[in-house]
Amino acid sequence: MSTDDVQKLRSDWKTAPLGTVDRAICRYVEKLTREPASIAQADIQHLRDAGLDDRAIHDVCAVTAYFAYINRIADGLGVDLEPEMNPRDGI
Repeated sequence: MSTDDVQKLRSDWKTAPLGTVDRAICRYVEKLTREPASIAQADIQHLRDAGLDDRAIHDVCAVTAYFAYINRIADGLGVDLEPEMNPRDGI
């Protein structure tokens, strides 16, 4: 993946040159992050159709949920970002 491709992925995954599986994962992760209550069986089926098995789907869900959780903990405790991390970088 080129530097330009990485930048596209960081700024808007929809513009990045991703394969079917990665695109399905990004779609699911975005929806789970932004609208968790709207996840439905159709979203899970979309991941299966892209080639993920139940364990992979679980892992994607667990990593996404943990990332949200740990960020809430850090925000709730007023933890500052590490100096080398820029919130505008989308990291």
